Amino acid sequence: MPGMDFNDRSTPLSLLSTRRSGKPRDLGQPGPDAAQIDEMIAIAARTPDHGKLAPWRFVIVPPDRREAFGDMLRTAYRAGKPDAGRLEIEAVDQFAHQAPALIVTLYSPNTQSHIPLWEQELSAGAATMNLLHAAHAMGFAGSWLTGWAAFDDQVRDAFGKAPERIAGFVFIGTPTRPLSERPRPDIDTIVSHWDG
Repeated sequence: MPGMDFNDRSTPLSLLSTRRSGKPRDLGQPGPDAAQIDEMIAIAARTPDHGKLAPWRFVIVPPDRREAFGDMLRTAYRAGKPDAGRLEIEAVDQFAHQAPALIVTLYSPNTQSHIPLWEQELSAGAATMNLLHAAHAMGFAGSWLTGWAAFDDQVRDAFGKAPERIAGFVFIGTPTRPLSERPRPDIDTIVSHWDG
């Protein structure tokens, strides 16, 4: 929206209407501290959840474990692409080390429940979105990424076990450059009125 102040968090509506994803490579210090991350996750957990199943989990990758995270990603990537070139491996390393904070959201379905898995999956997505809203409300920017790593079984196994799946890698930090607005759909193209 033209003229929108993306730093305006003065009201709930301005908070919601100004949330933007930041490119993880452009998110720097300061990042959230441990107490802020705990608060973000507590807010993220306040999400629609039919059956009260909490079909999601959050795994924090602390700064001192980022190198091990990168090692695990490189190993997984090379297992799938043994002929990977230097540039591909550098991209994997960049992914592992960007932004000060990283939280991995897992979709953790309860397969014994009568609640449809589709509803549980939607709840995991809503929890991840709430995490991004919480980060924005606390003055940070976040980015929800998937990519090959979210669909790799070896990477998933580093955080959980089947039937869990990685819903996303959420990178959080302070923007090092202004966030730009991306094109949004025209309301008339995404809204209709049911006339029975």
